Amino acid sequence: MIICPIMLELKDIFQQQISLFSGNDFTVDQSVGLNGVCDFLISKSPEQLFIEAPAMIVVAAKKEDINGGLGQCVAEMIAAQRFNEKNGDFVNKLYGCVTTGNLWKFIKLEEQTVTIGLREYSLPPVDEILGILVSFIT
Repeated sequence: MIICPIMLELKDIFQQQISLFSGNDFTVDQSVGLNGVCDFLISKSPEQLFIEAPAMIVVAAKKEDINGGLGQCVAEMIAAQRFNEKNGDFVNKLYGCVTTGNLWKFIKLEEQTVTIGLREYSLPPVDEILGILVSFIT
């Protein structure tokens, strides 16, 4: 319940020109295990009825174990990368984060290189988390 208001605020910051999905099926390539449901996915498209490229940010919500969610988040980011390419919208950088709601850890996928931020950000303050998320979209 902590994460959703932050994601909705991000959508408001971009004046509804991005879309937010939560709990939607995001099966990209089941043969390699890129299937499942994203906790949160942000697309740089205003289309809100279905996920449309380019997918930009994937958020994996975990109850307690941020580091345990890193692999899941990276897999979702790879799925988003393939989704974008399949839909003709190549995005050089994709971003993800794993969060407990109170702690946030950020990840970047650039081509085939994954960079995991060393720092865990705490909430509050919400402005710092929102600033990072806004920078990912711009």
